[in-house]
Amino acid sequence: MRFTATPARIEPVTSGTLIREARLRAGLSQGELSERSGKDRAQIARWERDVVQPSFETLRDLVRACRFDLELALVPYEADRQQDTRLRKTLERSPQERVQAMLRARRR
Repeated sequence: MRFTATPARIEPVTSGTLIREARLRAGLSQGELSERSGKDRAQIARWERDVVQPSFETLRDLVRACRFDLELALVPYEADRQQDTRLRKTLERSPQERVQAMLRARRR
């Protein structure tokens, strides 16, 4: 199952969103997913509303009960990319420019 977004910004997807999307794509009610997965219907409803979060293994089992699977990849954390960009810009400055920028920031 793939969730796509605009290249500029990828919105985080919750476990509840994944469960609900898989269930709806499979054409299942919460009760039918409950029967297929062996999980309580009320618990499925709580997971879908993100009241509680299932373990990764439970999430995978629920998605598989809908005849889908999860595809995962490790990607750089956004905050790290922003920090890398700031660091790169700082390193492009001369030592004098760096000191001046630090002094300006301190005055604020």
